[in-house]
Amino acid sequence: MLLNKFSILLLTSLFLVTNSYAYPKISNAIKEKKIYPMGEKVYLKKCQRIDPTVYKSYESMQKKILLEKLCAPLNKKYFEAVSLYLWDTKRDSTIEKQLRDIIVEKNEKCPVCGMFVYKYPKWVTQIFYGEKHYSFDGAKDMFKYYFDNKEGITEMLILDWYTQETIDASKAFYVIGSDTYGPMGHELIGFKNEVDAKSFYMDHRGKKVIRFKDITKDIVYKLDE
Repeated sequence: MLLNKFSILLLTSLFLVTNSYAYPKISNAIKEKKIYPMGEKVYLKKCQRIDPTVYKSYESMQKKILLEKLCAPLNKKYFEAVSLYLWDTKRDSTIEKQLRDIIVEKNEKCPVCGMFVYKYPKWVTQIFYGEKHYSFDGAKDMFKYYFDNKEGITEMLILDWYTQETIDASKAFYVIGSDTYGPMGHELIGFKNEVDAKSFYMDHRGKKVIRFKDITKDIVYKLDE
């Protein structure tokens, strides 16, 4: 009887641990607003110092935390929050996340305006829902789509205006109201760093430099006026 109870307990623990290892599919909005702040708070109170940059994968980091008891016992919700905070936020602050290239097929149309996106390579942006994606002929249309379809987003990509390198839309600096027009008129023009954004703002009569978190639906639609 004791052996059976022990076996059941062991199998249950292994099941819970194994299911903790897979990187969860959670929207960026939920992670930014709820999970990362929770994870940081729990990490600071319940864990030893953990350097996520030494691990090759999210799964290997989780296993190490459990095996070496780097945190006090946590329920699944808190353990996942700590793991996501460490991997997505703390790790990204020291090593730059490798983003996929923006690749657009000739048959891809912007789901907002219906234009063929490949014709405007300097302006193209993309939203990913797992491996499924939508391409846009500018950040303005991307944000229009974003505000009505936030659930399940795993990645938002734009091009830095000066370097044309792929950057994370959620970390970019945007210039609005400049004298540089995109395929759909006034645009949000993205930059990897604030210095370049301010330089463009001064050179092209921009109205404002704005961050992702401060962009509202109203701001986006006013660009059409």
